[in-house]
Amino acid sequence: MTYRAPLADIGFALRYAADLPAAIDEGLFSDLTMDDVDAVLAEAGRFAGEVIAPLNRVGDQFGTPFKDGAVTTPPGWKEAYNGWSNGGWNGLAAPAEWGGQALPQIVNSACIEMWHGASIGFSDGPMLTVGAIDALHAHGSEALKRAFLPKMVSGEWTGTMQLTEPQAGSDVGALRTRAERAADGSYRLKGQKIFITYGEHDLTDNIIHLVLARLPDAPPGTRGISLFLVPKFLLNPDGSLGARNDIRAHSVEHKLGIHGSPTCTMILGDRDGAVGYLVGEENAGMACMFTMMNRARLAVGLQGVGVAEAATQQAIAYARERKQGRTAGMKATESASIITHPDVRRMLLSMRALTGAARAICYATAIALDRSERSKGEAARKAGHERGSLLTPVAKAFSTDVGIEVTSLNVQVHGGMGFIEETGAAQLYRDARIAAIYEGTNGIQAIDLVTRKLPLSGGATVATHIKELRGIVEAVKASNDPAFGATAVRLEETVASLARATEWMLGRSDKEADAALAGATPYLRLYGLASGGCLLAQQALAALRLGNEAAPRAALARFFAENVAVQAGGLERTIIEGAPGSLGAEAALA
Repeated sequence: MTYRAPLADIGFALRYAADLPAAIDEGLFSDLTMDDVDAVLAEAGRFAGEVIAPLNRVGDQFGTPFKDGAVTTPPGWKEAYNGWSNGGWNGLAAPAEWGGQALPQIVNSACIEMWHGASIGFSDGPMLTVGAIDALHAHGSEALKRAFLPKMVSGEWTGTMQLTEPQAGSDVGALRTRAERAADGSYRLKGQKIFITYGEHDLTDNIIHLVLARLPDAPPGTRGISLFLVPKFLLNPDGSLGARNDIRAHSVEHKLGIHGSPTCTMILGDRDGAVGYLVGEENAGMACMFTMMNRARLAVGLQGVGVAEAATQQAIAYARERKQGRTAGMKATESASIITHPDVRRMLLSMRALTGAARAICYATAIALDRSERSKGEAARKAGHERGSLLTPVAKAFSTDVGIEVTSLNVQVHGGMGFIEETGAAQLYRDARIAAIYEGTNGIQAIDLVTRKLPLSGGATVATHIKELRGIVEAVKASNDPAFGATAVRLEETVASLARATEWMLGRSDKEADAALAGATPYLRLYGLASGGCLLAQQALAALRLGNEAAPRAALARFFAENVAVQAGGLERTIIEGAPGSLGAEAALA
């Protein structure tokens, strides 16, 4: 089966996990209405399901052939991309002054989920273009914006993010790409970048590369990195395409998954050096690039949600069709659909619950980012910024871990056929695996969470969030609805574990930094379980009030609380007590 956008689940999460209507009522988005949002999402879902999704298998099988420095994208992709850009999807959240629609990030996030649910390989490139637009708009000069933003916003040109080098993976400060000042105010770049998504392709006439490089007199480490805009083709004075710049793709990687997404090794400066234009200030490139990376991290989290949703749809459809074994009372000659077997139901429920929890966390992150930009009043914008900062590593890491877990369960539900490529289950599993690695590995996200995000406002930001989670638990208790079963009790335990683990993390001294780092990944998982479980319960409470889809949403919240969130106690113990066994285990690695 092909992917179908889960519009009902998306709309419900927007309303009752992220509380988008409240932000609309506050006037944060001009005259936007929920009817407008629903219309946008319906059309995005149609395009994702009818145009992009049928090309997913094609991209996996065809790949991205590379010959004479040129990449050929899979059959049908160029036409789909043209339809996508002509539909205005590239500029959905981009500033109106450059041709965008200036819609909220949360609406764009829902669309990003659908694009990636249909095909991660196709949607990788547009995702990075959106991030490049954000970085250029926030930090570029007016001249650079006028020259490049209109066609990037329209989708006529795409963008890339070029950080990684062979010797500098996660350690960006070790990069060696050099930039020299030129007499005309531009720069000349020489170096090599690897793992560059859509670094070369045939979808558009020009590609706008955002490249990190180091000036000769720059200080060491990340303090000495600058950001440059390096177009594939230089522009003539009238804005038309001019000479080819001194940047090229040297090769395309052969990868485990996302075969339709060209991952390139890029060479800058075969001749006199690639012409680049400074974005922001010299030696301040990391701050500029983080504008792009933070948006990309949320988008990658949404990749995890999208691929998990696609896998869940596929597994449920297969489990209804596949007949094997018998249930009580059946004749020996009869067979039952495997969805009737308790262990298969457990797997399917796990898939649906984890996907819903990850979606809710990502949307809660997106609305916080919107509030950081559009709230009326400095205090409200600061609160939105800190909430978005706190949740971004959770959204990225928890959701991409969920993508891997759910696509793996999809293979298991399919049994032997899941290991056979023709079902498509294997492709989803392969495609999902990269999301936990790029845009900052999930381990780095966990470190960022415990070292930089928990201390925001002296710990007040995380304390406020935990207080809100406790409020949801109290609301579930007050409902006294038997459909929730032990949901309130289990979520109360989960949030209490999170609170104790947070207090422990915040109380570590500099001398105990390694102990905190040893527990960072389980802490992020715990944060995801507590947040996701409470947001599922919040949606279920809304459904009960409305009498709308109450039974399935309460059942899903209950399953998550009683079968998934119960891991919280073990995670808490690992965080608080597990460091000595980890840090003192050198002998086991000898």
